[in-house]
Amino acid sequence: MSIFATHDPIVTALPSHTLSDLTDLPRVGFRGRDSAQALKASGFSLPDRPNRSVTQEDGSQVISLSASEYLLLGSPRDHGLRIADEEARWELDHQANYLLPRQDSHAWLQLSGERVPEVMAKICGVDLRPQAFGPGSVAQTSAARINVIVINPQVAEVATLHILFDRASLSYFRGALLDALAEFGVQG
Repeated sequence: MSIFATHDPIVTALPSHTLSDLTDLPRVGFRGRDSAQALKASGFSLPDRPNRSVTQEDGSQVISLSASEYLLLGSPRDHGLRIADEEARWELDHQANYLLPRQDSHAWLQLSGERVPEVMAKICGVDLRPQAFGPGSVAQTSAARINVIVINPQVAEVATLHILFDRASLSYFRGALLDALAEFGVQG
């Protein structure tokens, strides 16, 4: 995706649920012992421990995947410009902060609605109910037999999850989510 793209995400509006394809929004990863310091120097607020997410003031997110690996997700509000700029500015230097391009490797769906935890329970063994998977929670797990990163973005009034997975599996995983939604009478 070009940093100049201005199209909106593909949204499938379903009764009581929304499935949005955010795959074209910028996202990037950084890994290394100096990654946290570099991200803080760029003005990002970081999670206090791995498998947590922090939503930034602009709506972008920083996800800690381990003690030294971070995933940054662009905000729909600015079409991911801040994250695209962060990736473009990165240079290899003496710091142990290594760029991990994620635009071509990960697809990104957002599922929101009244019964999101129940829908996800059909395809994922992790308890994603709000009392177990609260705001800012991150799970690196399996859903519909593929590896996924599930994020509770902590900003929505209605249950919302961001789900990232292998980009080559986008059509398959979207279909799996629509099948799970159909079990609750939601047709796509």
